[in-house]
Amino acid sequence: MKRRAFVKQSALGAFAASSISTWPAARVQAKIPLGMDAHAVRGMRWQAGQLIDYANGLGMRSLLLNGLDYFESLDNSHLQSLQDRLQAQGMRLYFGVGGLSLNSPSYSDRFGTPTELVREGIRIARIFNTPSVNCRIGSIQDRYTEGGIIARMEEISSVLRSMRSEITDVGIKFAIENHAGDMRSEELLQLVDGVGTDICGVMLDPGNSVWAMENPMNQLEMLGKHVLCTSIRDYRVWPSAGGAHFQWTALGEGSMDFKSYTERMAALCPAAPFHIESISGDAREIPFLTEEFWEGFPDLKASLLLDFFHMVRDGEAMEALVVPEGADKTIFMQNHQKNELKKSAEYLWANCAAIMPRKA
Repeated sequence: MKRRAFVKQSALGAFAASSISTWPAARVQAKIPLGMDAHAVRGMRWQAGQLIDYANGLGMRSLLLNGLDYFESLDNSHLQSLQDRLQAQGMRLYFGVGGLSLNSPSYSDRFGTPTELVREGIRIARIFNTPSVNCRIGSIQDRYTEGGIIARMEEISSVLRSMRSEITDVGIKFAIENHAGDMRSEELLQLVDGVGTDICGVMLDPGNSVWAMENPMNQLEMLGKHVLCTSIRDYRVWPSAGGAHFQWTALGEGSMDFKSYTERMAALCPAAPFHIESISGDAREIPFLTEEFWEGFPDLKASLLLDFFHMVRDGEAMEALVVPEGADKTIFMQNHQKNELKKSAEYLWANCAAIMPRKA
């Protein structure tokens, strides 16, 4: 996969930026199932069964377990018992197998080689009747590895292309996530097209698009028709001495216009669930005013950054979360995460009920 191939995507970025507000509301034709990403309550350290019951208690229609370590066992009998529980509660499970890029610093062979992970994903998806399986490269650090993000993209592409027949035999797709700032939308789109849309789609994370210096609405416009799964939170971004700070937050407390966002989801990817992954507390820096930072983005055109720079210029800072003096940090964070998740769900039900109705 050549670097120059990505130049072709610049026109797509311009299209996305110019078309956000041009779609009439009449194009909205679907209801979006609201779900929970288990990472939203990561401090509880719950496993799959507990997470299913908790999500159901909140009124969720879907649950995302974005890693195999949520399962107590990967035996067929245990997984089938979880599927029976899901069906009884009227819920669907989505899951991920982790990183498929062998030379990513974050790659782990705990559950096998990339090829073995794909096979495990296929097997587990059949038990849960899941239409897609999430996978990823790693993080923004992959942009600074030997060969850059292009080399890491080729690794995951090669794995999936080599297993096309096994994937098509069961009629599922693998949804590649933009994870921790590793890929921008034009790169992820090129990767999906290179693997083939018959077996590949997108696991959309708008919070991570900010990390990669993108406007989340532009990301949705560019990738929307390929989106199979989501993990969504709100955000703020503002200027810093080194470039910009961004901080994730509960839905409704940041800069996202979720009424417009969910309307576009319903038009572009009506089958994709909306999984809340509320993460809040600490700001991260995007040091784009340092020369070293751009070594990870050697071919990025300035024209694709204009919306992000406007976001930074107009953004308002947030205070970091502080654990009260004398409080038990673990218990405080557990309660905070549960409250952020519940608050986010209530915000959506109050403001986007026409598209995302509360579970009966």
